[in-house]
Amino acid sequence: KGYVIKEYFANYFLHTSDVTFDMQNNQMEVHARNAEPWKVTLVDTGDETMTGGRLKRVQPYLEGEEAFCFTYGDGVSDVNITESIAFHKAHGKLATLTATQPPGRFGALNLDGNKINSFQEKPQGDGAWINGGYFVLSPQVIDYIAEDSTVWEKAPMERLAREGEMHAFFHHGFWQPMDTLRDKVHLEELWQSGKAPWKAA
Repeated sequence: KGYVIKEYFANYFLHTSDVTFDMQNNQMEVHARNAEPWKVTLVDTGDETMTGGRLKRVQPYLEGEEAFCFTYGDGVSDVNITESIAFHKAHGKLATLTATQPPGRFGALNLDGNKINSFQEKPQGDGAWINGGYFVLSPQVIDYIAEDSTVWEKAPMERLAREGEMHAFFHHGFWQPMDTLRDKVHLEELWQSGKAPWKAA
């Protein structure tokens, strides 16, 4: 549904401002413009293109850039993007992956034999660090991608890691995927309650 995103930006002022339509003179006046200083490029990468192929298809739009940010878009977090970019520039390698620890899915029992001492609702996971889905990348990483069918998480990331070109930016804050109905319900509850950690003020 990329056309929905294109339509949103094509009619940006209709979505974000008060407008007056002068039907007799076929004119529209925008009031109180609140446009962000953004330049947005929307690239249709195709339904069958894999994650690496999608990156390769945006290469023409990255000329002259020192680095760019990349995310899957299927999760939310309060990752400090400014700090991750600074970290990327400081280590000077080609790729920075945001590492996070997933939340526990089930409540945990504190046991003494078969006696339950306490119950902790959804504690932090097992302590393993995972790919949090937020990257800062130098455009040269696209040379690691062969074609549309290339999966970013396979050969390109594995090669970057082997060559010492990928560093982890450790995120200790909120991170939640949106992979299941359970995830969707949880995230919607956080949003409705006004306690969504990923929401910008």
